[in-house]
Amino acid sequence: MKAMILAAGRGERMRPLTDQCPKPLLEVADKPLIEYQLERLAKAGITSVVINLSYLGEQIEAKLGNGHRFGLSIQYSWEKPVVLETGGGICQALPLLGDEPFLVVNADVWSDYPYDELVHRSWPSNALAYLVLVNNPAHHPQGDFGCVQGVLSAIAESRYTFSGIGCYHPRLFAGCMPKPFALAPLLREAMQQGQVFGEVYAGAWEDIGTAERLSSLDQRVRRMPQE
Repeated sequence: MKAMILAAGRGERMRPLTDQCPKPLLEVADKPLIEYQLERLAKAGITSVVINLSYLGEQIEAKLGNGHRFGLSIQYSWEKPVVLETGGGICQALPLLGDEPFLVVNADVWSDYPYDELVHRSWPSNALAYLVLVNNPAHHPQGDFGCVQGVLSAIAESRYTFSGIGCYHPRLFAGCMPKPFALAPLLREAMQQGQVFGEVYAGAWEDIGTAERLSSLDQRVRRMPQE
């Protein structure tokens, strides 16, 4: 299975930290956020990763290079002159991702979710996506999707938050063009057809959306025992 890391965003809520540094290179315990993702992907047995780039992307490419020091092969999907959002970014990268289901993770989340579970998971024949959900954090109390016996819904009363970790089949993007569009409408449409599955993960997860959350995570990770 191949993987994609979404890393093209501007990180407006993180300013001024992101005025000169792209959000994926902000550090937690002296390591860029995106490197945690790369290390976990490699640990799961993934060898090929695509990273979409836009704002200050040159810094990311210079930092990570071809990925060999992580045991990976990294390819870059540039989005210029405009950022293509989640849906458009994945759509543009499809030629690099192949014809089989692929894993996508946000560069600005930190989690101990075991990616190998997604790599080795069997897909239902009609599945277009498999999403990892988490309990709703304080900054997103309304959640995103419901999950009943592994089937996801956008209209459930009890909802969980999408973690930014998921697997997608290229068929989800059939007919799409590489222009700016969000991923969520595609997922909601597929949910109506019963084609989106998932799970609720109760382990460590953090959306690094503010400088305060970054600082808090940095302190927690520094206290953790080294692997």
